[in-house]
Amino acid sequence: MIYFASDFHLGMPEGEISFQRELKICAWLDKISEDASDVFLLGDTFDFWFEYKKVVPRGYVRFLGKLAQMTDSGIRIHICVGNHDLWIEDYLVKECGVRIFREPEIVQFGDTRFYIHHGDGLGPGDEKYKFLKKIFTNKLANYLFGQLHPDFAFKLASGFSKKSRLNQPKREEHYLGNDREFLLLHCEQIIAEYKKNKITEESVPDYFIFGHRHLKLDIELSNGHSRYINLGEWFHGSAYVKFDGEQLEFLEFDETKKASPEEEAFNL
Repeated sequence: MIYFASDFHLGMPEGEISFQRELKICAWLDKISEDASDVFLLGDTFDFWFEYKKVVPRGYVRFLGKLAQMTDSGIRIHICVGNHDLWIEDYLVKECGVRIFREPEIVQFGDTRFYIHHGDGLGPGDEKYKFLKKIFTNKLANYLFGQLHPDFAFKLASGFSKKSRLNQPKREEHYLGNDREFLLLHCEQIIAEYKKNKITEESVPDYFIFGHRHLKLDIELSNGHSRYINLGEWFHGSAYVKFDGEQLEFLEFDETKKASPEEEAFNL
């Protein structure tokens, strides 16, 4: 089974709320570990993450331990960096055994092709963020930020992250329409490029899967067989996508759901 989820934003807000969300995520990872071969976490796993040479963000021990446990058992975990955790480097690779990617990827399972990414900076518009992203990912800017004391640096970044969310609440509340949703427009641009270059229809991704928008979306694209999927977020819900090799299904994790007597007997 292949699983997709996005936008955990661990660390937001600080304290008990984030901790309880971490426990819920770990419970979900426990559940899917029973049959998962690959797990894709598509960005903003952390609300902020920065790696100094000798320092990483405090907390998330249960989550990080769960990732290591899963990869040790042979489950492949792929993490796309998002706009809130752009500064993930090699700590999670070395300590937890995950794979990190930054650019959109096309992956294939069986006969099904997936185009996957967090979604930030794709599609038309949002020029201000695209400019800021170039600064945030600049090696000199990263070096200079790394010279700040971690306590001050993390406080500064946390304030910036909170301000960014407060400045864009309306966009996240509802679907803007096919002519204004930048990720859907990006999908249509990719499809148009395939058509322009006379690439066979079978090569067009079947599913374009993103996070970032904080909305659960499943929309048929103009070519009639591809779909745009947005994974939603884990502040108010716990949406994820499961692909069994043939069918893709949107699900919601319910940690309060009890196993049936038959399932409990099987697990003994």
